[in-house]
Amino acid sequence: MNYRDVDIDNNAYFEALGFKCGLEIHQQVATEKKLFCHCPVGLTNRPHDAEILRHMRPTLSELGEYDGTALMEFKTKKEVIYRLYRDRTCTYEMDDTPPFLVNQQALDYAMRLALLFNCRIVDEVHVIRKQYLDGSIPTGFQRTMIIGVDGWVPFRGRKINITQVNLEEEACREVSDIGHTITFAADRLSTPLVEIITDCQMKNPTEATEVCRLLGNAMKITGLVRRGIGTVRQDVNVSITGSTRCEIKGVHKVDNIKALTAYEAGRHKGLLELKDLIKGRFTSPEQIPYRQHDLSSFFQGSLTAIGRRLEKTPVYKTMALLLPGMADIVLHPLQPGRDFGSELSGRVRVIACIDDLPNLFFLSRKANYNIPDTDWEIIGKALGYKAGDDIVLICGPEDDIPTAINEIKIRVAELFSGIPNETRQDMKDGTTDFERVLPGPDRMYPDTDHPPVKITTARVEQNRKFIGERLWDKQERWRKMGLHEEQVRALSLSPLADLFDKLAGENGLNMKKAAHICTATAVGLRREGYNPAAFDKDRLFDIIRQSLKGDWPFGRLKEALISLKENSGLKAERELSEEEFNTLWSKNAPQYCGKNNGDDTYKFRRFMAGKLIAHQTCRAHDLIAKIDRRLAAGK
Repeated sequence: MNYRDVDIDNNAYFEALGFKCGLEIHQQVATEKKLFCHCPVGLTNRPHDAEILRHMRPTLSELGEYDGTALMEFKTKKEVIYRLYRDRTCTYEMDDTPPFLVNQQALDYAMRLALLFNCRIVDEVHVIRKQYLDGSIPTGFQRTMIIGVDGWVPFRGRKINITQVNLEEEACREVSDIGHTITFAADRLSTPLVEIITDCQMKNPTEATEVCRLLGNAMKITGLVRRGIGTVRQDVNVSITGSTRCEIKGVHKVDNIKALTAYEAGRHKGLLELKDLIKGRFTSPEQIPYRQHDLSSFFQGSLTAIGRRLEKTPVYKTMALLLPGMADIVLHPLQPGRDFGSELSGRVRVIACIDDLPNLFFLSRKANYNIPDTDWEIIGKALGYKAGDDIVLICGPEDDIPTAINEIKIRVAELFSGIPNETRQDMKDGTTDFERVLPGPDRMYPDTDHPPVKITTARVEQNRKFIGERLWDKQERWRKMGLHEEQVRALSLSPLADLFDKLAGENGLNMKKAAHICTATAVGLRREGYNPAAFDKDRLFDIIRQSLKGDWPFGRLKEALISLKENSGLKAERELSEEEFNTLWSKNAPQYCGKNNGDDTYKFRRFMAGKLIAHQTCRAHDLIAKIDRRLAAGK
């Protein structure tokens, strides 16, 4: 596939591929305390108070089986370090005490969000354990609860099904992941998190992006969830006709979803092509005649990248592995800037923990390395190389080399099936890389430390009273007011959307200008350190309403809003005196002429209005009228 020719906006192309996408949106709930203890929610930048070290081991499911993801994580042999904070963590998070009863405020908030998405609320909430052996949760499992099922949201004349709304605990923050040691900060751990799961109904990357934005904005506008960097992330599931589901994990920016899903669909198409290619050459993975050779002494003392790595401690080793008949397979493009060799490299990086890049050196990519052709010829003779073969060199800690070689063979074997079920990592450039094997149902089992919670009809109906107008209905109403689509989109994210709706109840106001104030103006003030959403709501409404009725210039409105924050008095309205007007006119008119703008009255009018309006705090159109009178007089 030539990715230069792929248009990620070409919806027909992806629909022809059989593109399917489903979403799992994780959003932190705006509670003061954590989900299963009484610790306060919030991150900290101060130094940690203590560290603990743990190793993770898989456990059997209720059916006596191990989850594939748990077994994969166990192969990484990770040491997990947790940084603890006295004011953010307790013995619950470290699995030294049982959980407290679930946070009832979080439960109610999750119930309201489930009702928002037209879900049926369960009669009884059961806590379930979900295994996580990547170290992000010290217990080795996440506690999660199903709150609502069988919901839906409207989208382009059809319904997108919401299969589940879950309430679960947040994982730790990753600080670093180097070799066999991964470090986490535990301040974020156990923050209440709501999970919204959709069916795989999105037919192209554009729909995946738009549905995700709709669901996210619908939650944010309720005020029930947290906002800001790190409070939300999306897991995006993608497949095409003939492929299996892969999950792109932890996408933080909605706008990245279009490229990520488009290129993931392209990766699946490329892997299906490789499936046909390799099955045409070998009857089964067991028929591939691999050969390997120890090259540690060969590269010892050389000036190549491999030679320098062999000087490291612990003891490094270099092995060569012959990939028979696979030169074109290794170079087969799967994503922009990534081929099947990148797939092999990702597996070795994650599972064998050889993360010095490049961690694999391919003969087919020899131009990228400083290994002489004569060295490649010697290595080729030792392995029985022939045209069409490839050779991969693996350099890393001695104990990790067998794992790396085994993972390369496993990944090649998976080509015979097409697309392995994987969790993929967002690489922030539209591409993905291997993160872990996709978890299965074997990692789920009941929690025996927390009793079931009965959900009464009265409690459901009490929470239903808080729902109000849903975002998609608000958006339709805003469009009917004459707002353009960008304003509708901005209002959907704005914490001042309710204030805008209150302004809409007033007669004679310019609602397009009101929308601009509640979105762009508010964002500009927030960037300067003034957050209008935190101001006194009644006074904020009065000032914006007054500014709209009085057609205030921007400078006066900004001054009024800042004065509201600082509790300083707002300066009285004043109009420029004739003398002040003449002085400013005489000062600024030569600047316009000096720029060779020509004799354009309209441009001059705009230029002079911009120069003078900052000096006047009364109605803007009064100043424009004064400028027009001066122009009409020919002065």
